[in-house]
Amino acid sequence: MKKIAKYTLISVITLLMVACSDDFLEERPTQYLTQEQVTEAARLNPEVIAGSMAGIYSLMYQTGTGGTNLDHRDFGQKSWDIQLDMLSGNMSLSVNTYGWYRDLTQLTLMDDYTGNLHYMPWRYYYRIIRSANTVIDGLGGQDIVPELQENQWTMGQARVMRAHSYFYLSQLYTREYNAGKAILPIYTSTSQENQAKSITSDVFDLIVKDLEEGISLLDGYMRPTKTEVDANIAKVILAYALAYRNEGNDMTRAKDLTNEVINSGGYPLTSTVALTGGFNDVNTPSWMWGVDLTSDQDLDLVSWWGQIDIYTYSYAAAGDVKAIDAALYSLISNDDVRKAQFNPDAGTFYLTPYNKFYDPDRKVSGQRNITTDYVYMRIEEAYLLCAEAAARSGDEAMARTRLKEMLENRLPDVSYIDGLSGDALMNEIYKQIRIELWGEGKAYLAMKRNKYNVVRGSNWAFSPNVIIDYNDTRLMFEIPQSEIQNNPLLNDNNH
Repeated sequence: MKKIAKYTLISVITLLMVACSDDFLEERPTQYLTQEQVTEAARLNPEVIAGSMAGIYSLMYQTGTGGTNLDHRDFGQKSWDIQLDMLSGNMSLSVNTYGWYRDLTQLTLMDDYTGNLHYMPWRYYYRIIRSANTVIDGLGGQDIVPELQENQWTMGQARVMRAHSYFYLSQLYTREYNAGKAILPIYTSTSQENQAKSITSDVFDLIVKDLEEGISLLDGYMRPTKTEVDANIAKVILAYALAYRNEGNDMTRAKDLTNEVINSGGYPLTSTVALTGGFNDVNTPSWMWGVDLTSDQDLDLVSWWGQIDIYTYSYAAAGDVKAIDAALYSLISNDDVRKAQFNPDAGTFYLTPYNKFYDPDRKVSGQRNITTDYVYMRIEEAYLLCAEAAARSGDEAMARTRLKEMLENRLPDVSYIDGLSGDALMNEIYKQIRIELWGEGKAYLAMKRNKYNVVRGSNWAFSPNVIIDYNDTRLMFEIPQSEIQNNPLLNDNNH
Protein backbone atom coordinates (compact mmCIF):
# COMPACT_ATOMS: atom_id res chain seq x y z
CA MET A 1 0.00 0.00 0.00
CA LYS A 2 1.13 3.52 -0.77
CA LYS A 3 2.22 5.86 2.00
CA ILE A 4 -0.13 8.75 2.66
CA ALA A 5 1.52 11.99 1.54
CA LYS A 6 3.12 14.10 4.26
CA TYR A 7 2.63 17.84 4.33
CA THR A 8 4.66 20.79 5.54
CA LEU A 9 4.84 21.93 9.14
CA ILE A 10 2.82 25.03 8.37
CA SER A 11 0.01 22.81 7.05
CA VAL A 12 0.00 20.82 10.27
CA ILE A 13 -0.16 24.01 12.31
CA THR A 14 -3.12 25.13 10.19
CA LEU A 15 -4.86 21.85 10.92
CA LEU A 16 -4.19 22.10 14.65
CA MET A 17 -5.68 25.56 14.63
CA VAL A 18 -9.06 24.21 13.54
CA ALA A 19 -9.16 20.66 14.80
CA CYS A 20 -7.86 20.48 18.32
CA SER A 21 -9.67 23.07 20.40
CA ASP A 22 -11.80 21.76 23.25
CA ASP A 23 -14.77 23.94 22.38
CA PHE A 24 -16.28 24.11 18.91
CA LEU A 25 -16.54 27.89 19.08
CA GLU A 26 -13.42 28.54 21.18
CA GLU A 27 -11.27 31.47 20.12
CA ARG A 28 -7.98 30.42 18.54
CA PRO A 29 -4.90 30.75 20.74
CA THR A 30 -2.56 33.51 19.63
CA GLN A 31 0.34 31.15 18.91
CA TYR A 32 -1.53 29.72 15.89
CA LEU A 33 -1.85 31.30 12.47
CA THR A 34 -4.58 33.91 12.08
CA GLN A 35 -7.26 33.57 9.42
CA GLU A 36 -5.61 36.46 7.55
CA GLN A 37 -2.28 34.63 7.57
CA VAL A 38 -3.96 31.52 6.19
CA THR A 39 -5.60 33.57 3.44
CA GLU A 40 -2.34 35.19 2.45
CA ALA A 41 -0.49 31.88 2.54
CA ALA A 42 -3.13 30.25 0.32
CA ARG A 43 -2.82 33.04 -2.23
CA LEU A 44 0.93 32.59 -2.46
CA ASN A 45 1.25 28.84 -2.01
CA PRO A 46 -1.74 26.53 -2.70
CA GLU A 47 0.04 23.64 -0.94
CA VAL A 48 -0.52 25.34 2.41
CA ILE A 49 -4.30 25.27 2.20
CA ALA A 50 -4.22 21.84 0.54
CA GLY A 51 -2.39 20.64 3.64
CA SER A 52 -5.32 21.81 5.74
CA MET A 53 -7.64 19.67 3.60
CA ALA A 54 -5.37 16.71 4.28
CA GLY A 55 -5.88 17.42 7.97
CA ILE A 56 -9.65 17.31 7.53
CA TYR A 57 -9.42 13.90 5.88
CA SER A 58 -7.29 12.64 8.75
CA LEU A 59 -10.13 13.47 11.15
CA MET A 60 -12.14 10.76 9.40
CA TYR A 61 -9.93 7.96 10.74
CA GLN A 62 -8.12 9.31 13.80
CA THR A 63 -9.17 8.22 17.27
CA GLY A 64 -10.76 10.75 19.60
CA THR A 65 -12.09 13.02 16.85
CA GLY A 66 -15.46 12.87 18.56
CA GLY A 67 -13.90 14.69 21.50
CA THR A 68 -13.07 11.80 23.83
CA ASN A 69 -9.87 10.15 24.96
CA LEU A 70 -11.06 6.90 26.52
CA ASP A 71 -14.20 5.97 24.59
CA HIS A 72 -13.32 3.09 22.31
CA ARG A 73 -16.19 3.86 19.94
CA ASP A 74 -14.62 7.17 18.93
CA PHE A 75 -12.51 6.75 15.78
CA GLY A 76 -13.95 8.91 13.01
CA GLN A 77 -16.42 8.18 10.24
CA LYS A 78 -16.30 4.41 10.64
CA SER A 79 -17.47 4.85 14.26
CA TRP A 80 -20.81 6.02 12.96
CA ASP A 81 -20.94 3.43 10.19
CA ILE A 82 -21.03 0.78 12.93
CA GLN A 83 -23.63 2.51 15.04
CA LEU A 84 -25.88 3.36 12.11
CA ASP A 85 -25.80 -0.26 10.97
CA MET A 86 -26.82 -1.28 14.49
CA LEU A 87 -29.65 1.25 14.60
CA SER A 88 -30.90 0.07 11.19
CA GLY A 89 -31.13 -3.50 12.49
CA ASN A 90 -28.49 -4.79 10.07
CA MET A 91 -25.67 -5.39 12.54
CA SER A 92 -26.36 -7.23 15.75
CA LEU A 93 -24.28 -7.07 18.87
CA SER A 94 -24.57 -10.80 19.39
CA VAL A 95 -22.12 -11.15 22.33
CA ASN A 96 -21.35 -8.28 24.70
CA THR A 97 -18.59 -8.57 27.27
CA TYR A 98 -17.00 -5.13 27.55
CA GLY A 99 -20.12 -3.00 27.36
CA TRP A 100 -19.41 -1.03 24.21
CA TYR A 101 -22.66 -0.40 22.28
CA ARG A 102 -24.76 -1.87 25.09
CA ASP A 103 -26.94 1.22 25.50
CA LEU A 104 -27.29 1.63 21.74
CA THR A 105 -28.51 -1.92 21.17
CA GLN A 106 -30.59 -2.03 24.36
CA LEU A 107 -32.55 0.84 22.79
CA THR A 108 -31.83 3.09 25.76
CA LEU A 109 -29.80 5.55 23.69
CA MET A 110 -32.34 8.32 24.26
CA ASP A 111 -32.36 7.98 28.04
CA ASP A 112 -29.32 10.16 28.69
CA TYR A 113 -28.38 13.02 26.38
CA THR A 114 -25.46 13.84 28.69
CA GLY A 115 -23.58 10.72 27.51
CA ASN A 116 -20.77 10.30 25.03
CA LEU A 117 -22.91 8.66 22.36
CA HIS A 118 -24.82 11.90 21.83
CA TYR A 119 -21.74 14.09 22.15
CA MET A 120 -19.30 12.25 19.88
CA PRO A 121 -21.03 12.49 16.47
CA TRP A 122 -22.03 16.10 17.13
CA ARG A 123 -18.46 16.96 18.05
CA TYR A 124 -16.99 14.99 15.14
CA TYR A 125 -19.13 16.43 12.35
CA TYR A 126 -19.02 20.01 13.63
CA ARG A 127 -15.26 19.68 13.98
CA ILE A 128 -15.09 18.86 10.25
CA ILE A 129 -17.46 21.75 9.51
CA ARG A 130 -15.28 24.14 11.51
CA SER A 131 -12.17 22.88 9.71
CA ALA A 132 -13.84 23.15 6.29
CA ASN A 133 -14.96 26.69 7.11
CA THR A 134 -11.37 27.63 7.92
CA VAL A 135 -10.31 26.43 4.48
CA ILE A 136 -13.25 28.20 2.82
CA ASP A 137 -12.55 31.44 4.69
CA GLY A 138 -8.86 31.12 3.87
CA LEU A 139 -9.75 31.00 0.18
CA GLY A 140 -11.87 34.14 0.40
CA GLY A 141 -15.22 32.82 1.59
CA GLN A 142 -17.95 30.68 0.11
CA ASP A 143 -19.07 33.34 -2.39
CA ILE A 144 -15.62 33.54 -3.97
CA VAL A 145 -14.16 31.42 -6.77
CA PRO A 146 -10.39 31.40 -6.16
CA GLU A 147 -8.17 32.54 -9.00
CA LEU A 148 -5.72 29.64 -8.88
CA GLN A 149 -6.98 26.31 -10.27
CA GLU A 150 -5.42 24.40 -7.37
CA ASN A 151 -7.30 26.57 -4.88
CA GLN A 152 -10.56 26.04 -6.77
CA TRP A 153 -10.11 22.30 -6.31
CA THR A 154 -9.35 22.76 -2.63
CA MET A 155 -12.41 24.99 -2.20
CA GLY A 156 -14.51 22.33 -3.92
CA GLN A 157 -13.29 19.64 -1.53
CA ALA A 158 -14.01 21.82 1.51
CA ARG A 159 -17.54 22.53 0.30
CA VAL A 160 -18.19 18.82 -0.26
CA MET A 161 -16.87 17.85 3.16
CA ARG A 162 -18.97 20.52 4.86
CA ALA A 163 -22.07 19.27 3.06
CA HIS A 164 -21.25 15.65 3.92
CA SER A 165 -21.10 16.56 7.62
CA TYR A 166 -24.35 18.53 7.60
CA PHE A 167 -26.07 15.67 5.79
CA TYR A 168 -24.99 13.13 8.40
CA LEU A 169 -26.01 15.46 11.23
CA SER A 170 -29.43 15.76 9.58
CA GLN A 171 -29.74 11.97 9.64
CA LEU A 172 -28.53 11.32 13.17
CA TYR A 173 -30.25 14.16 15.00
CA THR A 174 -33.72 14.14 13.44
CA ARG A 175 -36.59 11.67 13.20
CA GLU A 176 -37.41 12.33 9.54
CA TYR A 177 -37.48 15.09 6.92
CA ASN A 178 -39.71 17.95 8.05
CA ALA A 179 -39.02 21.09 6.00
CA GLY A 180 -40.18 23.57 8.62
CA LYS A 181 -38.69 21.91 11.68
CA ALA A 182 -35.73 23.65 13.34
CA ILE A 183 -32.98 21.03 13.62
CA LEU A 184 -29.36 22.24 13.47
CA PRO A 185 -27.31 25.43 13.79
CA ILE A 186 -25.66 26.44 10.51
CA TYR A 187 -22.09 27.76 10.48
CA THR A 188 -20.63 28.86 7.14
CA SER A 189 -17.72 30.93 8.47
CA THR A 190 -15.36 30.77 11.40
CA SER A 191 -16.29 34.35 12.29
CA GLN A 192 -19.85 33.45 13.32
CA GLU A 193 -20.90 33.45 16.94
CA ASN A 194 -23.31 30.89 18.43
CA GLN A 195 -26.25 30.19 16.15
CA ALA A 196 -29.79 29.00 16.86
CA LYS A 197 -31.20 25.99 15.03
CA SER A 198 -32.05 26.49 11.37
CA ILE A 199 -35.03 24.77 9.81
CA THR A 200 -34.57 21.59 7.81
CA SER A 201 -35.19 23.21 4.42
CA ASP A 202 -32.44 25.77 5.05
CA VAL A 203 -30.01 23.06 6.12
CA PHE A 204 -30.72 21.12 2.94
CA ASP A 205 -30.49 24.23 0.79
CA LEU A 206 -26.95 24.65 2.11
CA ILE A 207 -26.13 20.96 1.59
CA VAL A 208 -27.37 21.04 -2.00
CA LYS A 209 -25.68 24.35 -2.80
CA ASP A 210 -22.36 23.21 -1.34
CA LEU A 211 -22.45 20.00 -3.35
CA GLU A 212 -23.55 21.61 -6.61
CA GLU A 213 -20.84 24.24 -6.37
CA GLY A 214 -18.37 21.63 -5.18
CA ILE A 215 -19.04 19.56 -8.29
CA SER A 216 -18.42 22.59 -10.47
CA LEU A 217 -15.23 23.57 -8.64
CA LEU A 218 -13.88 20.01 -8.84
CA ASP A 219 -14.27 19.82 -12.61
CA GLY A 220 -11.05 18.40 -14.02
CA TYR A 221 -9.62 17.48 -10.62
CA MET A 222 -7.52 14.31 -10.69
CA ARG A 223 -7.04 13.45 -7.04
CA PRO A 224 -3.71 11.94 -5.99
CA THR A 225 -5.32 9.25 -3.79
CA LYS A 226 -8.78 7.94 -2.97
CA THR A 227 -8.58 9.74 0.38
CA GLU A 228 -9.75 12.97 -1.28
CA VAL A 229 -13.24 13.64 -2.59
CA ASP A 230 -13.82 14.46 -6.24
CA ALA A 231 -16.80 15.34 -8.44
CA ASN A 232 -18.07 11.75 -8.56
CA ILE A 233 -18.05 11.45 -4.77
CA ALA A 234 -19.90 14.77 -4.56
CA LYS A 235 -22.52 13.57 -7.05
CA VAL A 236 -23.31 10.47 -4.99
CA ILE A 237 -23.55 12.50 -1.76
CA LEU A 238 -25.84 14.97 -3.53
CA ALA A 239 -27.99 12.08 -4.77
CA TYR A 240 -28.30 10.83 -1.18
CA ALA A 241 -29.41 14.28 -0.01
CA LEU A 242 -31.92 14.76 -2.82
CA ALA A 243 -33.42 11.30 -2.38
CA TYR A 244 -33.92 12.01 1.32
CA ARG A 245 -35.45 15.46 0.76
CA ASN A 246 -37.65 14.21 -2.15
CA GLU A 247 -39.19 17.50 -3.20
CA GLY A 248 -40.01 18.53 -6.76
CA ASN A 249 -37.70 16.76 -9.20
CA ASP A 250 -35.23 15.66 -6.50
CA MET A 251 -35.71 11.96 -7.19
CA THR A 252 -35.17 12.34 -10.93
CA ARG A 253 -32.03 14.37 -10.25
CA ALA A 254 -30.78 11.66 -7.88
CA LYS A 255 -31.31 9.09 -10.62
CA ASP A 256 -29.49 11.23 -13.19
CA LEU A 257 -26.55 11.99 -10.89
CA THR A 258 -25.94 8.33 -10.04
CA ASN A 259 -26.26 7.42 -13.72
CA GLU A 260 -23.57 9.99 -14.51
CA VAL A 261 -21.23 8.37 -11.98
CA ILE A 262 -21.93 4.87 -13.29
CA ASN A 263 -21.53 5.93 -16.93
CA SER A 264 -18.24 7.71 -16.18
CA GLY A 265 -16.63 4.27 -16.34
CA GLY A 266 -14.23 5.02 -13.55
CA TYR A 267 -15.30 2.20 -11.27
CA PRO A 268 -16.20 -1.39 -12.17
CA LEU A 269 -18.50 -3.39 -9.92
CA THR A 270 -16.84 -5.45 -7.22
CA SER A 271 -15.72 -8.73 -8.75
CA THR A 272 -17.07 -12.07 -7.58
CA VAL A 273 -13.68 -12.93 -6.09
CA ALA A 274 -13.38 -9.59 -4.30
CA LEU A 275 -16.81 -10.03 -2.68
CA THR A 276 -15.17 -12.47 -0.27
CA GLY A 277 -11.71 -10.96 -0.61
CA GLY A 278 -11.53 -9.07 2.64
CA PHE A 279 -12.70 -5.55 1.75
CA ASN A 280 -9.34 -4.44 3.11
CA ASP A 281 -7.51 -2.67 0.26
CA VAL A 282 -8.27 0.85 -0.96
CA ASN A 283 -6.88 -0.12 -4.36
CA THR A 284 -9.91 -2.35 -4.97
CA PRO A 285 -11.25 -0.94 -8.28
CA SER A 286 -14.85 -0.63 -7.07
CA TRP A 287 -13.88 1.53 -4.09
CA MET A 288 -14.64 5.17 -4.87
CA TRP A 289 -13.57 6.71 -1.58
CA GLY A 290 -11.42 5.31 1.20
CA VAL A 291 -8.14 5.67 3.01
CA ASP A 292 -4.89 3.74 2.76
CA LEU A 293 -3.99 2.97 6.36
CA THR A 294 -0.41 2.20 7.28
CA SER A 295 1.42 1.70 10.54
CA ASP A 296 2.21 5.44 10.44
CA GLN A 297 -1.38 6.21 11.48
CA ASP A 298 -0.80 4.23 14.69
CA LEU A 299 -4.28 2.66 14.87
CA ASP A 300 -4.77 -0.48 16.92
CA LEU A 301 -7.59 -1.87 19.04
CA VAL A 302 -9.51 1.46 18.99
CA SER A 303 -10.54 1.26 15.35
CA TRP A 304 -13.25 0.03 13.04
CA TRP A 305 -11.25 -3.13 12.37
CA GLY A 306 -10.85 -3.70 16.08
CA GLN A 307 -14.60 -3.53 16.61
CA ILE A 308 -15.60 -5.66 13.57
CA ASP A 309 -12.85 -8.08 12.53
CA ILE A 310 -12.20 -11.24 14.56
CA TYR A 311 -8.77 -11.42 12.90
CA THR A 312 -7.75 -8.13 14.54
CA TYR A 313 -6.56 -7.89 18.13
CA SER A 314 -9.46 -6.14 19.81
CA TYR A 315 -13.09 -6.38 20.86
CA ALA A 316 -14.64 -8.39 18.04
CA ALA A 317 -12.37 -11.33 18.82
CA ALA A 318 -12.37 -10.87 22.59
CA GLY A 319 -16.03 -10.64 23.49
CA ASP A 320 -17.96 -7.84 21.77
CA VAL A 321 -19.08 -9.77 18.70
CA LYS A 322 -20.70 -8.02 15.73
CA ALA A 323 -22.72 -10.18 13.33
CA ILE A 324 -25.23 -9.85 10.55
CA ASP A 325 -28.78 -9.83 11.87
CA ALA A 326 -30.11 -13.40 11.69
CA ALA A 327 -33.37 -12.35 10.04
CA LEU A 328 -31.45 -10.50 7.33
CA TYR A 329 -29.09 -13.43 6.85
CA SER A 330 -32.09 -15.69 6.27
CA LEU A 331 -33.13 -13.44 3.36
CA ILE A 332 -29.90 -14.13 1.46
CA SER A 333 -30.46 -17.00 -0.94
CA ASN A 334 -28.12 -19.96 -0.64
CA ASP A 335 -26.81 -19.45 -4.19
CA ASP A 336 -25.88 -15.83 -3.50
CA VAL A 337 -22.08 -15.33 -3.34
CA ARG A 338 -22.56 -12.88 -0.48
CA LYS A 339 -23.98 -15.56 1.80
CA ALA A 340 -20.42 -16.84 2.14
CA GLN A 341 -19.33 -13.50 3.63
CA PHE A 342 -20.74 -14.61 6.98
CA ASN A 343 -19.79 -17.46 9.29
CA PRO A 344 -22.56 -20.12 9.23
CA ASP A 345 -21.12 -22.19 12.09
CA ALA A 346 -22.91 -22.02 15.43
CA GLY A 347 -20.81 -20.67 18.27
CA THR A 348 -19.35 -17.41 19.52
CA PHE A 349 -18.54 -16.15 16.03
CA TYR A 350 -21.82 -17.20 14.40
CA LEU A 351 -22.73 -14.89 11.48
CA THR A 352 -19.64 -12.70 11.89
CA PRO A 353 -18.36 -11.18 8.61
CA TYR A 354 -15.33 -13.44 8.57
CA ASN A 355 -15.30 -13.52 4.76
CA LYS A 356 -16.24 -9.88 4.10
CA PHE A 357 -14.02 -7.87 6.44
CA TYR A 358 -10.80 -9.55 7.52
CA ASP A 359 -7.08 -9.05 7.90
CA PRO A 360 -5.39 -11.09 5.14
CA ASP A 361 -3.35 -13.14 7.63
CA ARG A 362 -6.64 -14.56 8.99
CA LYS A 363 -5.29 -15.29 12.45
CA VAL A 364 -7.82 -14.68 15.24
CA SER A 365 -6.68 -11.59 17.18
CA GLY A 366 -3.69 -11.40 14.85
CA GLN A 367 -3.59 -7.85 13.43
CA ARG A 368 -2.41 -5.46 16.16
CA ASN A 369 -1.28 -2.41 14.18
CA ILE A 370 -3.95 -1.58 11.64
CA THR A 371 -2.79 -1.63 8.02
CA THR A 372 -6.03 -2.86 6.47
CA ASP A 373 -7.84 0.02 4.80
CA TYR A 374 -11.13 1.86 5.38
CA VAL A 375 -13.83 2.11 2.71
CA TYR A 376 -16.18 5.11 2.72
CA MET A 377 -17.97 4.62 -0.60
CA ARG A 378 -18.23 1.95 -3.31
CA ILE A 379 -19.70 2.11 -6.83
CA GLU A 380 -22.41 -0.31 -5.74
CA GLU A 381 -23.96 2.55 -3.79
CA ALA A 382 -24.49 4.44 -7.05
CA TYR A 383 -26.17 1.41 -8.66
CA LEU A 384 -28.48 0.80 -5.71
CA LEU A 385 -29.34 4.46 -5.21
CA CYS A 386 -29.97 4.82 -8.93
CA ALA A 387 -32.31 1.82 -8.85
CA GLU A 388 -34.15 3.25 -5.85
CA ALA A 389 -34.46 6.76 -7.28
CA ALA A 390 -35.58 5.40 -10.63
CA ALA A 391 -38.26 3.25 -9.02
CA ARG A 392 -39.49 6.12 -6.85
CA SER A 393 -39.60 8.52 -9.82
CA GLY A 394 -41.60 6.11 -12.00
CA ASP A 395 -38.78 4.75 -14.19
CA GLU A 396 -39.10 1.12 -13.13
CA ALA A 397 -37.35 -0.13 -16.27
CA MET A 398 -34.21 1.73 -15.29
CA ALA A 399 -34.55 0.51 -11.71
CA ARG A 400 -34.69 -3.12 -12.83
CA THR A 401 -31.76 -2.62 -15.21
CA ARG A 402 -29.43 -1.16 -12.59
CA LEU A 403 -30.42 -3.72 -9.98
CA LYS A 404 -29.81 -6.60 -12.38
CA GLU A 405 -26.44 -5.20 -13.42
CA MET A 406 -25.29 -5.08 -9.82
CA LEU A 407 -26.52 -8.58 -9.01
CA GLU A 408 -25.31 -10.43 -12.11
CA ASN A 409 -22.03 -11.58 -10.53
CA ARG A 410 -23.65 -12.29 -7.17
CA LEU A 411 -26.56 -14.51 -8.20
CA PRO A 412 -26.65 -17.18 -10.92
CA ASP A 413 -30.05 -16.01 -12.17
CA VAL A 414 -31.42 -12.46 -11.89
CA SER A 415 -34.34 -12.87 -14.27
CA TYR A 416 -36.80 -12.76 -11.36
CA ILE A 417 -36.23 -9.00 -11.21
CA ASP A 418 -37.98 -8.57 -14.57
CA GLY A 419 -41.27 -9.49 -12.91
CA LEU A 420 -41.00 -6.96 -10.07
CA SER A 421 -42.85 -3.66 -9.91
CA GLY A 422 -44.36 -1.31 -7.35
CA ASP A 423 -43.84 -2.24 -3.72
CA ALA A 424 -42.29 -5.59 -4.66
CA LEU A 425 -39.56 -3.82 -6.64
CA MET A 426 -38.91 -1.30 -3.86
CA ASN A 427 -38.76 -4.05 -1.24
CA GLU A 428 -36.21 -5.93 -3.33
CA ILE A 429 -34.06 -2.83 -3.76
CA TYR A 430 -34.13 -2.16 -0.02
CA LYS A 431 -33.24 -5.77 0.74
CA GLN A 432 -30.28 -5.61 -1.63
CA ILE A 433 -29.08 -2.37 -0.04
CA ARG A 434 -29.10 -4.10 3.34
CA ILE A 435 -27.27 -7.18 2.07
CA GLU A 436 -24.75 -5.50 -0.22
CA LEU A 437 -23.79 -2.66 2.09
CA TRP A 438 -23.77 -4.61 5.35
CA GLY A 439 -21.28 -3.09 7.78
CA GLU A 440 -20.82 0.06 5.68
CA GLY A 441 -23.33 2.28 7.48
CA LYS A 442 -25.61 3.05 4.54
CA ALA A 443 -28.67 0.95 5.43
CA TYR A 444 -29.68 3.48 8.10
CA LEU A 445 -29.85 6.20 5.46
CA ALA A 446 -32.02 3.96 3.27
CA MET A 447 -34.25 3.06 6.20
CA LYS A 448 -34.98 6.70 6.97
CA ARG A 449 -35.50 7.97 3.43
CA ASN A 450 -37.72 5.01 2.47
CA LYS A 451 -39.49 4.76 5.86
CA TYR A 452 -38.87 1.07 6.47
CA ASN A 453 -39.28 -0.19 10.00
CA VAL A 454 -36.50 -2.08 11.78
CA VAL A 455 -37.13 -5.81 12.19
CA ARG A 456 -34.58 -7.49 14.43
CA GLY A 457 -33.79 -11.18 14.36
CA SER A 458 -32.94 -13.59 17.14
CA ASN A 459 -29.17 -13.10 17.51
CA TRP A 460 -29.09 -9.86 19.48
CA ALA A 461 -27.60 -9.86 22.96
CA PHE A 462 -30.21 -7.23 23.88
CA SER A 463 -33.76 -6.64 22.63
CA PRO A 464 -33.95 -9.40 20.00
CA ASN A 465 -37.03 -10.08 17.86
CA VAL A 466 -38.46 -6.57 18.04
CA ILE A 467 -40.01 -4.27 15.43
CA ILE A 468 -39.19 -0.57 15.69
CA ASP A 469 -40.69 2.28 13.66
CA TYR A 470 -38.19 3.99 11.36
CA ASN A 471 -38.80 7.33 13.12
CA ASP A 472 -38.74 6.02 16.66
CA THR A 473 -36.77 8.36 18.91
CA ARG A 474 -34.78 5.36 20.14
CA LEU A 475 -33.08 5.29 16.72
CA MET A 476 -31.76 8.85 16.79
CA PHE A 477 -29.47 11.10 18.78
CA GLU A 478 -30.15 14.20 20.88
CA ILE A 479 -28.16 17.42 20.79
CA PRO A 480 -25.74 16.82 23.69
CA GLN A 481 -26.16 18.59 26.99
CA SER A 482 -22.68 20.09 26.81
CA GLU A 483 -23.49 21.82 23.53
CA ILE A 484 -26.74 23.22 24.90
CA GLN A 485 -24.85 24.56 27.91
CA ASN A 486 -22.25 26.20 25.66
CA ASN A 487 -24.87 27.61 23.28
CA PRO A 488 -27.92 29.00 25.07
CA LEU A 489 -29.66 29.49 21.71
CA LEU A 490 -30.12 25.70 21.56
CA ASN A 491 -32.79 25.76 24.21
CA ASP A 492 -35.19 23.35 22.55
CA ASN A 493 -34.02 19.73 22.27
CA ASN A 494 -37.39 18.51 21.07
CA HIS A 495 -37.34 16.75 17.71
